[in-house]
Formats: sequence, structure tokens, C-alpha cells
Amino acid sequence: MKWNLRLVAAQRGIWKSSELQRRFAEEGLVVSAGKMSHLWSGTPSSLKLHDLDLMCSALGCEVGDLLIPERTACPARVAGGGE
Repeated sequence: MKWNLRLVAAQRGIWKSSELQRRFAEEGLVVSAGKMSHLWSGTPSSLKLHDLDLMCSALGCEVGDLLIPERTACPARVAGGGE
């Protein structure tokens, strides 16, 4: 998956992580400065579904706007792997 938070924020005129952090807080999602930095400039290894829902609410977007599937080669399935 590709994390698309920064682009979605930019499309809504949000250019600073501190502004997005404030919007998240208005929706009830309090994010530390360190975690906000990682969300803004990196790809989170995990997210709580509740937090993702609040992020979408703050940005007026859908989950599919923030998480973009990437086509990657899947490893070959093991024979008899329960298809």
C-alpha cells in the first residue's frame, strides 16, 4: 500500500503538518508531534481503524484516498495452499 496523506492534505490546501494535526484534534484524534511527523513524512507500519476513520473525517476523504494499492508481484503460492 502507498500512504497518500500528504497529497490528500495538499489537495485540501493543507501544507503544514501542524495544521493537519490541529484538524485531527478537532475531530477527536490527538496525535503527538513525533507520530504526526511520521504520518506526514513516512509510511505508518500500522494504523488503528478508528484513527483512520477520524483522519478521513478531518480531511473529508475516503480510506481509498489515503491508502493506494500498489501492484506488486505476489510470491508463488505453495502447491495445495488451500485455493
